[in-house]
Amino acid sequence: MIGGSAVAVHSDEFFRILDGLAGIDHAESGRYTSFSVRGKRFGYYWPRTQTVGLKQTLSEQRALVAERPHVFEKQFTAGGFGWVVVYLAGIELDELHELVFEAWRLSAPPGLVAEVPDCARPDLRPPVTGD
Repeated sequence: MIGGSAVAVHSDEFFRILDGLAGIDHAESGRYTSFSVRGKRFGYYWPRTQTVGLKQTLSEQRALVAERPHVFEKQFTAGGFGWVVVYLAGIELDELHELVFEAWRLSAPPGLVAEVPDCARPDLRPPVTGD
């Protein structure tokens, strides 16, 4: 957790982002929830620490951690991908939205990706509200 600061993105907003994507399954465990698309894992949520783990490219993992180590930390690498831990207290909603979409896109089958608008483009992004 980042020095007790308030959460910039609330967990409810994270879940609303997920709701805008197709084919997502989630699995609850005692300490975290994992998220998959068509059987391929792309994310985690840890409520106790208010953090999410997201699949990214190796180069994106390195860039995020190097640029803002107070917001991102290296989680692990596997299968040619780098996973990052994201502290919700330090990230803006738009950036989290882009990172979640990218994690989903890296795991989803191409046909499913084609059915969903590119959430990284602001003109096509489904609305995410803080209500």
